[in-house]
Amino acid sequence: MRDGLDLQPGMKVGVFGGSFNPAHEGHSHVAETALRRLDLDRVIWLVSPQNPLKDARDSAPLAERMASAERAARFAAHGPAMIVSDFESRIGTCWTVDSLRALTARHSGVRFVWLMGSDNLASFHRWRGWTDIMRMMPVAVITRPGSELDSRTAPAAARFAAARVPTARARLLPYLEAPAWTLLNAPLNHLSSTALRAAAKAEGSAAGQDA
Repeated sequence: MRDGLDLQPGMKVGVFGGSFNPAHEGHSHVAETALRRLDLDRVIWLVSPQNPLKDARDSAPLAERMASAERAARFAAHGPAMIVSDFESRIGTCWTVDSLRALTARHSGVRFVWLMGSDNLASFHRWRGWTDIMRMMPVAVITRPGSELDSRTAPAAARFAAARVPTARARLLPYLEAPAWTLLNAPLNHLSSTALRAAAKAEGSAAGQDA
């Protein structure tokens, strides 16, 4: 368990990556929906050391984001089902495709599923090695506010249209050979990290004016 993960062959494990800057109920919604609808044993919250596509100046320290993810994970489910991990920092990767290669190599026999919100699917084709990710493990996309229609016509969805799995068969996803992906519709949570950071900044400005 050198990487801090306690995974056994045969487990069905969702991998939910992100900056979590900060984590919030919207992230809990994605993780909980995937856990329940895909009948997963675990969901790993893969907290990135720094998103290479985002400005580092806008990112809170890793320890702060880890703590934020741990609070959100507890909100999603109690017990061992949710694992918050700094796996990428431990092995020195910053690109998702490299992290997933390392994860699958270290945990042979685990049935991994990559999890993402539908807002990420809309821009997924811009990620480094995105086609490799699609061919590496099944993918579950959970609906997020404002991106449902865009995600259905996203370049990644079009490129892998033949690999789409009907929602009614979603529980089979961990057992399917990649490429295979499905879109899970669920009650939408409108919270976002961007909105929370803006609110915190506004609150800080207001406090400064009152001082």
